[in-house]
Amino acid sequence: MIRPRRNRKSETVRSMVRETTVSVNDLIYPLFLVDGKEIADPILSLPGQNRWSVDMVLHELESCVKLGINSFVLFPGLDDSLKDADASYSYNDRNFYLKAISTIKKEFPNCCLISDVAMDPYSSDGHDGLVLDGKILNDETLPILAKMAVAQADAGIDIVGPSDMMDGRVEYIREELDAHGHEEVSIMSYTAKYASAFYGPFRDALDSAPKSGDKKSYQMDPGNKYEAIREAELDESEGADFLMVKPALCYLDIIHMLKKDFNIPIAAYNVSGEYAMLKAAAQNGWLDYNTSMQEMLLSIKRAGADVILTYAAKEFAILNK
Repeated sequence: MIRPRRNRKSETVRSMVRETTVSVNDLIYPLFLVDGKEIADPILSLPGQNRWSVDMVLHELESCVKLGINSFVLFPGLDDSLKDADASYSYNDRNFYLKAISTIKKEFPNCCLISDVAMDPYSSDGHDGLVLDGKILNDETLPILAKMAVAQADAGIDIVGPSDMMDGRVEYIREELDAHGHEEVSIMSYTAKYASAFYGPFRDALDSAPKSGDKKSYQMDPGNKYEAIREAELDESEGADFLMVKPALCYLDIIHMLKKDFNIPIAAYNVSGEYAMLKAAAQNGWLDYNTSMQEMLLSIKRAGADVILTYAAKEFAILNK
């Protein structure tokens, strides 16, 4: 009799035949940066995560590196007084975020630093693109994004991450990076970024919610699957080095489809709402956090993600040290 259970009879046998595994090398840890000193401000809707000043984040990075985490995506949180309609602070020489990139890169030269390229952290409108009379302008946004990306590359970023979903921005950014001598700086494109309800805690962390309207005219409709292929084809042809799907859990089919159809690395963003759901359930005693968190990451990897951006990266590393 054929008995598949024979290959499940012990942990040693199960681990021998396991098809998918997650390692700390697969994970990218998001960190939120703010201006100031001695700041480690807890984010209530993201338990275990903080807004860090640069001096404090260096200690956090040191502890992460000791655990084997070497890749980080950095997000800036700004005071409203620094925001304007043109997101001009994003490429200003005095931008604390750019100074933070330089400081971190100097202290941790072997770490991979990934940026966020979008107007919303810097925009008084809270949108990822330039707003005029309530409309998000696509082509007029591209030069702003390119200036932002070049400034980040000048500061020492390894990979720029355009998260804005404007048409043509990958090509525009690639050309400007190359023109400024940054041919080695990669682009991790937010290729299939859906207009999701799971971004709430992230927007709390950065106070970056739109001041009016929503993001549905540029982020993808959750009902659309094959549109993701069109976006991926464009991003790949324009020079993207990674294709990202965001969020991850509700879009495992999209991750799988892009992995099957494209030959460049697929990234998946295990977003704030997905992380916060597990934390809330665990706090109520409804789930065991450590096991459910690892199963969640495994499902994303099994779907086809080569790298996973996740707030659980440090917790995973501690459990698997």
